[in-house]
Amino acid sequence: QVQLVESGGGLAQAGDSLRLSCVASGRTWNDCHMAWFRQAPGKDREFVANIRWSGDTTYYADSVKGRFTISRDNVKNTVFLQMNSLKPEDTAVYTCAAAFRFRTPVPGTRTTEYDYWGQGTQVTVSS
Repeated sequence: QVQLVESGGGLAQAGDSLRLSCVASGRTWNDCHMAWFRQAPGKDREFVANIRWSGDTTYYADSVKGRFTISRDNVKNTVFLQMNSLKPEDTAVYTCAAAFRFRTPVPGTRTTEYDYWGQGTQVTVSS
């Protein structure tokens, strides 16, 4: 069974750091682009960051660029999101997503571009 499971969320104070992990199983994942999205209460799910299947290219939303870092370990089938300098507006459910490498155009910021989704992990940042 294909599965993406996130972990690492929790309660943090503004300025703190958290590291999210997404462990993938059930298929070969090293040929998939990976991404993180987030959704705050009452708002649409928004793109946070993605990393290409090869791991050599990353892209970030302007709101997190310079603070968050996405990385992957294809041997362990794990994707990470290192979140530094957290702000209250970062509060959301963070979800891991995967897209097949053969997708064209290359998956980017839209939820419809991704094929698999995890259940999410809650991140709450207080002032």
